[in-house]
Amino acid sequence: MDDRPPPMVPAYDGACIDHVVPAVLGGDAPAWMPAPAAGAAQVVLLVLDGLGWVQLQERPGLAPTMTSMAGGPITTVAPSTTAAALTSITIGAPPAVHGIVGYRLRVSGPTGDSVLNVLRWKTGAGDARVAIPPEGFQSLEPFGSTKPPVVTRADVAESGFTRAHMAGARMYGWRMPSTLVATVAALLRDGERFVYAYYDGVDKVAHEFGFGPTYDAEVVAADRLVRDLIDVLPAGAALLVVSDHGQIDVGDRVVALAPDVAGLTNFLSGEGRFRWLHARPGMQDRLAQAAHRAYDDVAWVRTRDEAVTDGWFGGVLADHVARRLGDVVIAPRERIAVLDPGDPGEQWMRCRHGSLTAEEMLVPLLASRG
Repeated sequence: MDDRPPPMVPAYDGACIDHVVPAVLGGDAPAWMPAPAAGAAQVVLLVLDGLGWVQLQERPGLAPTMTSMAGGPITTVAPSTTAAALTSITIGAPPAVHGIVGYRLRVSGPTGDSVLNVLRWKTGAGDARVAIPPEGFQSLEPFGSTKPPVVTRADVAESGFTRAHMAGARMYGWRMPSTLVATVAALLRDGERFVYAYYDGVDKVAHEFGFGPTYDAEVVAADRLVRDLIDVLPAGAALLVVSDHGQIDVGDRVVALAPDVAGLTNFLSGEGRFRWLHARPGMQDRLAQAAHRAYDDVAWVRTRDEAVTDGWFGGVLADHVARRLGDVVIAPRERIAVLDPGDPGEQWMRCRHGSLTAEEMLVPLLASRG
């Protein structure tokens, strides 16, 4: 009998982050939408990058404002990573539909395959905004073509990833959280019906420091930001808070590929908790078998086709999207990450995400009315 826990597959048919924006803009609130946001005259959607439901529930005293808000947990998408999840929020579709199916994806060019870091929009050759135009990487319009104001970090307002998942939105950059609040307040006074705001402090601190006093201080700061936004809501407006993923504190538990797996692997993509193996020519089946032998005790190991069939990405992948992924994925359920020596920037991270554990998959959806 196999007593290993199953992966938490996204609830693409219900309470999942890809349904939040369509529910707000469509006006027909599902049962899982917190009551204060249903029918509100104006809605501010605040995305708190990296604040998972499990982590929030473990720290109620640090987040009294969010703890007191209406709502509960919903699921993010797979992989539980920023590139795929933020795109699913803004586009209102699962990764299988919009095609941004991860953090580091295979792309093909005149000189062969390379790996695109979606958040930085770079390959090994450097900035890829000309070679791989972001606006063409996925063709769906964000926010139901409504072109709302987006209040986000000033230094990413014109990034390749922003252009890929929020093309056409009206950008308002912030450099300090106080500016985020002031900008949202001004937009509401101007009569905007929907405002999208993004804050990434929790995610940044978790990656650098892991769980501990510094992370707890950032949760306090994020809760204060939520309180400040509630305080500037006009009568009849609502603040809706969601996240893109949770976190697991991996620390230094980063493992290299087993030698027999590495010998069958051409290159790697994805990230430490959703690691794609790209097989050497003709070695796909042998690679899958070797990965199962090496990692079944600590991870969910699937071929690409198996992950699609199991519903991880929310549908069948178009051929050009399927090519962005590897042949076999290792999604750890234990507190480990799988090393890619070709991605040194990832090696310093303490907290990580990407896999299908409850800590990574469950995110809050909370609301308060002005």
